[in-house]
Amino acid sequence: MDSMENFFNYLSKPVSQEDVDIWFKSNNIIFEKMELHYEFIISLLDLIEKTYLGESPNPNSKIDLSEEDNTKHFDWCWSKTVESFSKENILFNLDGDHYEYLKTLFLEIFYNQIENTIRDGIKSFFKELFDLDKEFTKSDLDMISTIYKSLDKNMVYSVY
Repeated sequence: MDSMENFFNYLSKPVSQEDVDIWFKSNNIIFEKMELHYEFIISLLDLIEKTYLGESPNPNSKIDLSEEDNTKHFDWCWSKTVESFSKENILFNLDGDHYEYLKTLFLEIFYNQIENTIRDGIKSFFKELFDLDKEFTKSDLDMISTIYKSLDKNMVYSVY
């Protein structure tokens, strides 16, 4: 197999359900926490979308925001999302690799994205990525693991 075919298989070839189960177990992925992490990401995305003042579909009303403006907006949304979850006694560290990973991801797929169709598809992308009833590819499993481990490592657990 050549490298291009390996890459194509990585992105698109479904992994057996048995291999998915093994992957989740070996990476200590708990389904309920996976759902919680999905809810965190969607809450963050919803806030970003609802409060973003940058480019709109109407080119006549486009506001040009700098990279610094976008980062400040992300930081504000991030803080609000972490705060919102803390009110439900679900505590995440404000800083850490989870913040860095998601900031980089959202800067790339939302803030720096010029295609509205891609921006509009972000929620569907995450919904499909975290859908436990679908077939997973190795690429899906790697991304889920990265997000899951990053968020899980930065959850703050209370000891009673």
